[in-house]
Amino acid sequence: MVPALLLIDVQNNMLLPPTPVPDADRIVAAITQVLERARAAGAQVVHIRNNGTGDDPDVPGTSGWELVHEVRPGEHVVDKQTPDSFADTQLGSLLPESTPLVVVGMQSDFCVRATALAALNRGHEVTLVQDAHATYDDELSAAEESARVNEELSTAGVKLVGSEEVVFA
Repeated sequence: MVPALLLIDVQNNMLLPPTPVPDADRIVAAITQVLERARAAGAQVVHIRNNGTGDDPDVPGTSGWELVHEVRPGEHVVDKQTPDSFADTQLGSLLPESTPLVVVGMQSDFCVRATALAALNRGHEVTLVQDAHATYDDELSAAEESARVNEELSTAGVKLVGSEEVVFA
C-alpha cells in the first residue's frame, strides 16, 4: 500500500521570518522534496494546520497560520488545536487503519512526536523523515531536541529515514 504523507504544521509562522526554526531553509527544502515525491507517486497528502489562540503567531486568518505549500486538488487540510493531530479532528477517518504514514513537519518535540505516537497506537506503520522536521532552541539546541525525538520515536517503533530515502510505492 502506498504511504500517505502527513505535513504537520508546515506553516509560515515557523518556517518564514520573523521567527523561523533554526536551519529553516534546509528543512523546507527537505519537506518540499518529500512532498514532490509523494505527489508524483499519487500518494494521499494531508496538510495538518495548527490553529493558535490569543496572541499565538498561528491564529486562524493570520499570515503565520497559512500553509507554506499550496494545497492541490484532492489533498486534505486538517485543522487542529492540540499536538496530537488525531485528537478531535477528522484525520483518523481520512486514513484507513492499514495506511502506512510518512511524517514531516513542526515541531519535533510537540506535534510531530504526539502525532507519530498516536499513529502507532492506532496501528499505522510510521516513517519519520529525520531531516524534514524541526523545532526551536530551548533547554537543548533545536538539533539536539530533534535528535532526542528521533531516538524516542525509533525506540517506540517509528522507522527513521532521510529525505533522499523516502519511497512512496
